[in-house]
Amino acid sequence: MNVTGLKLLGISSLAALLVACGNQDAKTPEAGQGADAAQSENKAGEGQWFISAANPYAVEAGAEILKRGGSAVDAAIATQAVLGLVEPQSSGLGGGAFMIHYDPKAGTLETYDGREVAPASATPERFLKENGEPMNFYDAVVGGLSVGVPGAVRMLELAHQDHGKLPWAENFERAATLAENGFEVSPRLNGLLDRIPRLKQLPAAGNYFYSENGAPHPVGYTLKNPEYAQTLKTIAAGGADAFYEGPIATAIVEAVNNAPNPSGMTLEDLANYKPVKRDPACGDYRAYHICSMPPPSSGGVTVIQILSMLEPFDIAGAGAGSIEALHLLFEASRLAYADRNRYLADNENLAKDGGLTAEQVVSGLLNPEYLADRSALIDPAKAAERVEPGDPSSYDYDPANGTWKQYGADASPEPPSTSHFVIVDSDGNVVSMTTTVEFAFGSHLMAAGMVLNNQLTDFSFLPVRDGQPVANAVAPGKRPRSSMAPVIVFDAEGDVWAAVGSPGGPAIIGYVAKTLLGMIDWGMTTQDAINLPNAVYPRGKPVLEEGAFDAQIVAGLEAKGHAITQSGLTSGVHAFKLLPDGTYDGGADPRREGVWQTGTVETD
Repeated sequence: MNVTGLKLLGISSLAALLVACGNQDAKTPEAGQGADAAQSENKAGEGQWFISAANPYAVEAGAEILKRGGSAVDAAIATQAVLGLVEPQSSGLGGGAFMIHYDPKAGTLETYDGREVAPASATPERFLKENGEPMNFYDAVVGGLSVGVPGAVRMLELAHQDHGKLPWAENFERAATLAENGFEVSPRLNGLLDRIPRLKQLPAAGNYFYSENGAPHPVGYTLKNPEYAQTLKTIAAGGADAFYEGPIATAIVEAVNNAPNPSGMTLEDLANYKPVKRDPACGDYRAYHICSMPPPSSGGVTVIQILSMLEPFDIAGAGAGSIEALHLLFEASRLAYADRNRYLADNENLAKDGGLTAEQVVSGLLNPEYLADRSALIDPAKAAERVEPGDPSSYDYDPANGTWKQYGADASPEPPSTSHFVIVDSDGNVVSMTTTVEFAFGSHLMAAGMVLNNQLTDFSFLPVRDGQPVANAVAPGKRPRSSMAPVIVFDAEGDVWAAVGSPGGPAIIGYVAKTLLGMIDWGMTTQDAINLPNAVYPRGKPVLEEGAFDAQIVAGLEAKGHAITQSGLTSGVHAFKLLPDGTYDGGADPRREGVWQTGTVETD
């Protein structure tokens, strides 16, 4: 179904919009609301664009910018501004994001770090009770204590300065109009409102998301957010400075300091926030070059480690969803997650105290010789009884440049939430961006019409473990470790071949790895690779997507020594790959509400 001519303002209901974009099978929230992508047949090339994101309203906002000839970054701003309105449980301007951007004409690959930071008042004991025990996760989430200084707006402005084509303000117009006129509540938003009862206990969120009788606004209800519309107009007129200083900043600081578990955040904390451009983390798998975010995100390094350790094995021959392939995936994941939990955090911050820089940590963990030795630990016949972090320090490493500290294991809960989108503009510029407020509806606080993040609960609640400092402990000005893994993949000729990413907390790593295996090893279409049942190893145990694997597969894995559990595993993968004929082969995860579009720049 060709949807490139779809006009959002001409759609009278969300149901019609979902059908027009290909989402004709809305299921229960968090359990299957995406599209099977009966999408456009337009070919990639001069004047062609592509977008895949988690909500039809957001896709249409980004597509409108691309139709005007806007850049991928312009469309990313428009997409994010709408996602913060229609999918507030997952991301927004009150949170943070990671973007990886490729400019084919300049040949430049850049990453933009818009991760939140801890306020200057933060201490390593931030999430410890008086008795020294870590707080209950949900008690830590709700209120000001969990809120980091938002980074998304400054990051988007920096990317726009580098790569924007349209005026900054133009990218906020659709979102502001939608906030004023209202959008229709989706099944997923409604379902999550019903499942997060404590949200209604916070006055701003309770008044906005729920009716007077305390019931969540029903599916199809037209929800308006004039405060958010004003915030968008203010940012559009004044740039990021209007977010980090003035009335919006004051509203954020007042919200977090007058809430349960007050924060200690100040106006100075907001004014001092700076996004960072970093070198990407890259590695090879088969004939492809895979690039993603470096620390403070652990996602890119861990995905590349998993794939690199699988390289010696015949994954293609094992077959998708087979006992053999799943066993190998689990074992590679165990080794990679062990390294992640020991070494990866805001390594630039740790380097101030004698640790390694992010560049040194990435180089060590992705050293091919080191990964080959780690891969050799995998026994195709059985699961290892115990997996330990590796020691990259002896592999072509100069100790004069820093030390591989023996950090304690991380203790951060990392619940799933977040959103991901991929965009290509008519000049071939690519954006792969993962964006989040962390938990569902973040801290449950709202300010200036926005949900505020609870990103600081991505820090380890325990600053010291087994007598050793934890790399991901809280510290002032530090960025909490993330699992986000926005990816761009290049073929053997160095051309863009694919882009992919997902929400899902620490399971993001597994969702992205699975999708890349489907596309690369099993030759699947993008949509089929996304649709593959999820199998992840996020928290020290193997988890299969509930109801997606037959009893024989489960029994076979258990016979190899895996203690299998099953769960919903609601990924939200959005991706594309380029076929040899230049066609965009797009995909949107059927487990959520995403869709994709492709089309051409409109001319007068």
